[in-house]
Amino acid sequence: MPDLTVLFNFIEKNRNEMIELQRKLCAVPAIAPESGGDGEWEKAVLLKNYLIEKGIKNIRQFNAPDKRVSQKKRPNLICSLSGKTEKCALWVMSHLDVVPPGEKKLWQHNPYKMRIKDGKLYGRGVEDNQQGLVSSLFAFLALKATETVPQTTIRLLFVADEETGSEYGIKYLLKQEQKLFSVQDCVLVPDAGSEDGAMIEIAEKSILWLKFRILGVQCHASLPDLGKNAFIAGSDLVLKLHALNRFYTKKDVLFTPPVSTFSPTKKEANVPNVNTIPGEDVFYLDCRILPALKIDDVLKKIKKLCREIEHKYQVKIETEIVQKESSPPTQENIALVADLKTAVRTVYNVAGKTVGIGGGTVGAHLRKKDIATVVWARLNSTAHMPNEYCVIENMVGDAKVMAQVMASLKL
Repeated sequence: MPDLTVLFNFIEKNRNEMIELQRKLCAVPAIAPESGGDGEWEKAVLLKNYLIEKGIKNIRQFNAPDKRVSQKKRPNLICSLSGKTEKCALWVMSHLDVVPPGEKKLWQHNPYKMRIKDGKLYGRGVEDNQQGLVSSLFAFLALKATETVPQTTIRLLFVADEETGSEYGIKYLLKQEQKLFSVQDCVLVPDAGSEDGAMIEIAEKSILWLKFRILGVQCHASLPDLGKNAFIAGSDLVLKLHALNRFYTKKDVLFTPPVSTFSPTKKEANVPNVNTIPGEDVFYLDCRILPALKIDDVLKKIKKLCREIEHKYQVKIETEIVQKESSPPTQENIALVADLKTAVRTVYNVAGKTVGIGGGTVGAHLRKKDIATVVWARLNSTAHMPNEYCVIENMVGDAKVMAQVMASLKL
């Protein structure tokens, strides 16, 4: 075992330095062009200069072309610390981008001017994902400063575009820089977790978002037999789709809830007036499907329901896949999970618990490439909220957890 006291002392001594780095990062909005921003370039420059100041020399930068931003590229940074073996690596991946502040009137202060109050750091991005970024960096620096040689090579990865799809971040790297990763590698993503730090996410439900357009015949509401009411047909389909919750009863206790879920959500407006039978109706379905079920089999069942509605109401139904994502789970018995549980017990005195989630994370992109990926952090889940905050003790504690894992993990 590494000398944890030395590593933890370094982190504690640099508590104020961690807070000041948070302040600097918070002051540089890194918002995607989809959300009205200019990307992550300035923030990446700040971070890269900071790494150089700390004596980190082996920094690599991979720029994804993007004509929409002023620099015409989106930056992804990697820095490494050689371990006793370099045939595989532990990656710790955090993201540079943040979401916009939303309604500024809901903020109690300037979202880009970090404020400290009651042991918390307030500002946009301080928890999502600057807590993970700063914690992982100071864990890395703790090993470097104390000359602790890790069992496995450590690579910190700071990616662009996590908040809007990862096309210019991890998906770009996996596609364009295929030699970066090995299937023997493993990845820790400090971007989701629980308030006590116990939650270790190793699996995600498959995501299937569908758009349904029901096409009937519009007519005057006083003569409904002259038309085909798309709203009625669509409503019947909504109920049949919702009933899939009772059809797919297979359970997996790794997840909460432990079953697949089928939720009709968004509905578009049809006719603007009361006295017209709508000839078109549009709604959406959010499906979160257990990994044991195949998305294509679920799609076949849904299409069968659509055909039944078409026949019953003499309408036409168009189905569009809005999002379709699935990934295999990370195995529970891997070394990263075991070492993370040990470190969480050491630092936070809680028993780590492996879970699956219904939401999607960037971990899914790596798992699809058969790279074992674990998502973990101790978070209060204030991401995307007004007055987002990071608990200072969580930031410092997470750095200790990651330092212990970095130093001891043997792949």
